[in-house]
Amino acid sequence: MNRATSTRLWGWRHLILRRVVQIGVLLMFFGTLHWGWSFFGFPVLSGNLSASEVLGQVTLADPFATLQILLTGHLPELEELLGAALVLGVFMILGGRVWCSWVCPVNPVTDFAGFLHRKTWRRNLFGIPRHLRYTVLALALLLSILIELPSFEWVSPIGAMHREIIFGLGLGWTALVGLFLFDWLVVKHGWCGHLCPLGAFYSVVGRHTAQVRVKFDQASCSGCGKCQAICPEPQVLNLKRLAQDGQVVSGECTNCARCIPICPEKSLAFGWRLHQPGPGSAPARHPLITKEDHP
Repeated sequence: MNRATSTRLWGWRHLILRRVVQIGVLLMFFGTLHWGWSFFGFPVLSGNLSASEVLGQVTLADPFATLQILLTGHLPELEELLGAALVLGVFMILGGRVWCSWVCPVNPVTDFAGFLHRKTWRRNLFGIPRHLRYTVLALALLLSILIELPSFEWVSPIGAMHREIIFGLGLGWTALVGLFLFDWLVVKHGWCGHLCPLGAFYSVVGRHTAQVRVKFDQASCSGCGKCQAICPEPQVLNLKRLAQDGQVVSGECTNCARCIPICPEKSLAFGWRLHQPGPGSAPARHPLITKEDHP
């Protein structure tokens, strides 16, 4: 492998790892159901993205789906409540929207639609405010109370795609194609960046608790804007705010790491959360905890 290829692969390392995780999760569900995958006699991963079991022992549950169920007036099983608390705790520490870029099966579809939009279409047919997703989140919770059913779970393209891949129910592809066309031809990153209530939920979850952050070195930054151009949530890379905090603090950041390898000055890198200066404090220049260097 020549140096150019090695450098390119190193720059793609986060993307490759994200796809390995996303495909790996789906493969474990599929293999357990259809091929009987087990580990020491225990099924590897059974169920679905709303509620599942790891090795037949550890229950995992979608905290957003569990919250909707609670709002319907029904009390889930204790194992499901504990599973939801476990998942919630993990994403509160990692950063809520890590789910969106590292686990969600719809993410590769919307990423590809965003790539095509950037390369071929380059315009939105109309504008949608990003904060609309929080309104959709509130409506999903309100509807769950009114109709006494977990409202988003009935229409979620995430669940539809997962059921289609794992169980082959036949209708998931329709929702997926519609979502793909919407993101490509109507609004860039329209679903994940503007409408998805699950993304809004995880944004709220990780806003103040996330410990894994994209760090910023103001001294080396030239302000070229390449990071904002590639970011699916460009508002989180506000240079003035980055200079003040030394890190991305917005809960809307998905920690997808697209901005890290594209920065020519290597001013961005993953690291642990820094203490944020209080109101009125002078902007601080925080060093990066880890520098991202090419091999």
